[in-house]
Amino acid sequence: REEYRLWLIDNGFRKKFSDTRAHTHTASPFAWLAKQDGDKQLSPDPANIKSFVGGCDDTINFFRDFCSPKVVDTSNLAAMKDDGHTSDHGHTYDLVVIGGGSGGLAASKEAASLGANVAVLDFVKPSPAGSKWGLGGTCVNVGCIPKKLMHNAAIIKESSQADASPFGVSLDTSKDHSWETMRENIQNHIKSLNFNYRVNLREKNVTYLNKLGCFKDAHTLEVTDKKGRKSEITSSRFIIAVGGRPTDLDCEGGELAISSDDIFSLKNDPGKVLCVGASYISLECAGFLAGLGHDTTIAVRSILLRGFDRQCADKIGHYMESHGVKLKKKVVPKKLEKVDGDRIQVTFSDDSTDIYDTVLVAIGRTADTAKLGLDAVNVKPVQNNGKIPTTDEQTTCPNIYAIGDVMEGCPELTPVAIQAGVALSRRLFGGSNKSMDYQNICTTVFTPIEYGTVGLSEEDAIEKYGESNLEVYHKEFLPLEWSLTESRSVHKAFTKVIVDKSNEKVLGIHFLGPNAGEVMQGYGTAMKKGITFTDLAETVGIHPTSAEEIVTLSVTKSSGEDAAAGGC
Repeated sequence: REEYRLWLIDNGFRKKFSDTRAHTHTASPFAWLAKQDGDKQLSPDPANIKSFVGGCDDTINFFRDFCSPKVVDTSNLAAMKDDGHTSDHGHTYDLVVIGGGSGGLAASKEAASLGANVAVLDFVKPSPAGSKWGLGGTCVNVGCIPKKLMHNAAIIKESSQADASPFGVSLDTSKDHSWETMRENIQNHIKSLNFNYRVNLREKNVTYLNKLGCFKDAHTLEVTDKKGRKSEITSSRFIIAVGGRPTDLDCEGGELAISSDDIFSLKNDPGKVLCVGASYISLECAGFLAGLGHDTTIAVRSILLRGFDRQCADKIGHYMESHGVKLKKKVVPKKLEKVDGDRIQVTFSDDSTDIYDTVLVAIGRTADTAKLGLDAVNVKPVQNNGKIPTTDEQTTCPNIYAIGDVMEGCPELTPVAIQAGVALSRRLFGGSNKSMDYQNICTTVFTPIEYGTVGLSEEDAIEKYGESNLEVYHKEFLPLEWSLTESRSVHKAFTKVIVDKSNEKVLGIHFLGPNAGEVMQGYGTAMKKGITFTDLAETVGIHPTSAEEIVTLSVTKSSGEDAAAGGC
């Protein structure tokens, strides 16, 4: 008994497992699965541990299940090529992750928890305007986090001005918004997150290298530190998780524009702003800037929110225009030039001109792969966007993988990169063969009226199934919290559900209204489980909420009936 406790507890064998059940297990037996046969040592190579089974009851249940006849679902199994990894590979690391964003950090920590020797490289190249930031990638530093906080600032300002008085709250709204105070507080919050990421890597035994990497061959990186000093590291496997950077404005004077890499740390009030592009990044930035009181224009080349549901995108455009955002349609900038000191005169493709204090370009993103040395490992990125083609995250060089925004065909969403990174590390070091599911992923656009969606747009559903095979349930409604405010009550929130007539399967859910992200998250799980419209209709709503409008839909587009909701 003493020898067993010494081996299992005192010498720390149980801590080598990622399954936290193993960490508190004290009884006998202690059963686990190995990746390869023949390892009979009491303390096997951690790299050969596949998974923890458990104690007596768990082991009996495991073999009962193992021996039971079953139909194996292979639809979500990864088809990966042998990448040559062995436990005695002789390289410095088992895994090097290139990129310290959300996906890269998640992959590195998961791999380390499974016993791998892991390093993560993160080196932020300044934006053309000179902006720099810390560990954590786009989302934390120049994306989701500061965007949501500035969006919230705009909501607070609008609510104080529009809603306070009708609800009997007396507020002094005469003072202007302080950009500097907001920026400083947001940046301080981001710095605390950067610090926490560094600490978390150390706690997870991941080596952090503040260096820029470039492939010399399939197992060697040349790395450069901030002082320009070069060295080499080797690894059995690599994960490329470098994400993307905003695409530059390609016109005369385009260097005068800033991007989303710069707006959240902009030291001075941005003043009158032109947002170039109709992407969700452009619309989100224009939305919070206008909400904070800035004169804001969006230059729209073609349509708003390409790839999203057109009906919802058009409703967002109308709502933003009614909230003071100007849409300058069917134009692109063809020249930017400095006037009146630091102001920028923009000449558009229709030869009209206007003067702005800030021009923010958000016309797309390009994968940050140009200087990775991919030619040295025979990995060819897509020419127009720099992204890397993969099969189950594996590139054409079998020991090099890619996750997140840098991967061709991957939704550019932080949670997608995180989950893909964790799933990949479990396949590489945890014995899993489960692939990442990129279908039915929820997302929310944080425009002034928020837009949450999961599944197919109406256009994509028509293309895939045919219009005659679909039923579209829809409703316009007034959120209760808008009902006392005259300026809000002229607008309506909106939801629709797209259904396959043949089996009632829900193909897409769309919601325009307050707290859209919070409303939509749970429907992501339902969609993955194959929810039907009957399932929705038989779900009891929470009253009084906007979310309940989704489960009380009854009017179809094909009926021609009024989609406006009535009653309480």
